[in-house]
Amino acid sequence: MASVTKVLLVEDDPEIGRIVRDHLQREGYAVTWASSGLEGWEDFQAQPFDIALIDLMLPEMDGFALCKHVRLTSDVPLLIMSARHEDEAKVRGLGVGADDYVTKPFSLTELSARITSHMRRYRRFLQKDGEAVEDASRCKYEGGLSVDFEKKEVQLNGESISLTPKELGLLILLAGHPHRLFTKQELYEHIWGQADLEGNSTVTVHVKSLRGKLKDNKRDSRFIQTVWGSGYRFIGDQTT
Repeated sequence: MASVTKVLLVEDDPEIGRIVRDHLQREGYAVTWASSGLEGWEDFQAQPFDIALIDLMLPEMDGFALCKHVRLTSDVPLLIMSARHEDEAKVRGLGVGADDYVTKPFSLTELSARITSHMRRYRRFLQKDGEAVEDASRCKYEGGLSVDFEKKEVQLNGESISLTPKELGLLILLAGHPHRLFTKQELYEHIWGQADLEGNSTVTVHVKSLRGKLKDNKRDSRFIQTVWGSGYRFIGDQTT
């Protein structure tokens, strides 16, 4: 028996949200409807979804930011729904990881067809990915650091390190995207699931604590590099 496709719908317009939700439920999908970007991100972290339909103009966290956060942790299809017709918005949406863009108003029949098409491709991708994956979840780095991304375990020189959930989340995110620069705002929104407040030093404090546990000298960093005025990036050199 085929499993039910789980859809995350993020739409702040109550009328559009209700129409799309009811239509997809009639089509046999299991739909979770969020009315803000932060609510959508919270829902996405709380349970697995097969596809996400995301409006661009959302309160608390816009659709661009939400797509970016989802794409950092998942390969599920992302379909943007927006009343913005300009090419710039479409290019930007695809640039942050969206797979498709449908312009409002759209027909429900077209929406269903696009979902079916993306789910077909995604299932083929999962089958091929599953065949190719070996035990590549653990990465080792020069300096004695070892990170198991699947089990979420961290060791330094063969000894387990006790990290708080936020410290672990930061390390997994940074190490999972080596050499990518993350701003403090991006890290806070992604890990804490809340809108960043001006002057918030939470990320700085947690990165400092994480560095201490990794014995990572800020002035001569082996793992987490501070990019002054911008944020942080992971610079660990992976070993075999």
